[in-house]
Amino acid sequence: MRIGVLTAGGDCPGLNAVIRSVVHRAVVDRRDQVIGFEDGFKGLLEGRYRPLDINEVSGILARGGTILGSSRLERSRLREACDNAEQFRRKLSLDALIPIGGEGTLTAARMLADAGIPVVGVPKTIDNDISATDRTFGFDTAVGVATEAIDRLKTTAESHQRVMVVEVMGRHAGWIALEAGMAGGAHGICVPERPFEVDAMCKMIEDRFERGKKFAVICVAEGARPAEGSMPYERGEIDPYGHERFTGIGTRLAAELEQRLGKEARPVILGHIQRGGTPTAYDRVLATRFGWHAVEAAHRGEFGMMTSLRGTDIVMTPLADATAELKRVPQNRMDETEAVF
Repeated sequence: MRIGVLTAGGDCPGLNAVIRSVVHRAVVDRRDQVIGFEDGFKGLLEGRYRPLDINEVSGILARGGTILGSSRLERSRLREACDNAEQFRRKLSLDALIPIGGEGTLTAARMLADAGIPVVGVPKTIDNDISATDRTFGFDTAVGVATEAIDRLKTTAESHQRVMVVEVMGRHAGWIALEAGMAGGAHGICVPERPFEVDAMCKMIEDRFERGKKFAVICVAEGARPAEGSMPYERGEIDPYGHERFTGIGTRLAAELEQRLGKEARPVILGHIQRGGTPTAYDRVLATRFGWHAVEAAHRGEFGMMTSLRGTDIVMTPLADATAELKRVPQNRMDETEAVF
């Protein structure tokens, strides 16, 4: 077989582990040819690719980022490819395409699959918000980075009697904020699934100071919003790829708390630090398993599907299920958090 692989959307720890696994399984075990498209779907549409062999993927298991590069693509350009799918596939001589990405990438993969391109998707996102899989690689690394940041910020917050507002990634799902906040012992956790009450947060902080705990750490997802009327807040614009531009809830919340409490409050925006660097052992293993099973699915002709983790097993799931809805933090997980903090 001639298998193409690409990485699209935001970078994520573990992408290189998938690429390596695909090459090892396909080239070494299956005697396939693997080509890597550069810069995501842009490379696919522009015919920019390079052969991938064992030497190309040597030593990349523990590397963050992606050796193939990544980008975002306007949906209109992808539709052009879908309209000429068969001609496009023949031109590239592709027997299978393995796109690795999040919700946007898997939506594009489904469009290509529906148009006749033989696609096997691999899910990745540090947000862990793809509903068709129990876990996505990159999430464990991001939670570890955020947890370490909270641990470190606690000591400086206590030393200077400050309120620290730590903003983590999570546009529409608060999994990073929830798990990093729990693991780090944050005193408040704000997720997109439930608007937060600023008055209640202020009371919690004041109660801590009265008990002699003269500091607090709040972990807030970038997509979290205050309850209607609880503090000034404006929604951001929509970017060319259909994503809302967030307006910095961590900075806004820190300013609001400082004004109301009369105590020093500092925002800390972790941003892309969560995306970069060495993937954890868990993410390396999961990414490797996803790559192995993607190649096997291609050889079985299971196209229009993606790899998924169910319990401890890797299974194949229709791309349509993967993009039907986001996996958001359920009520029972929020109830658990409130009971502990």
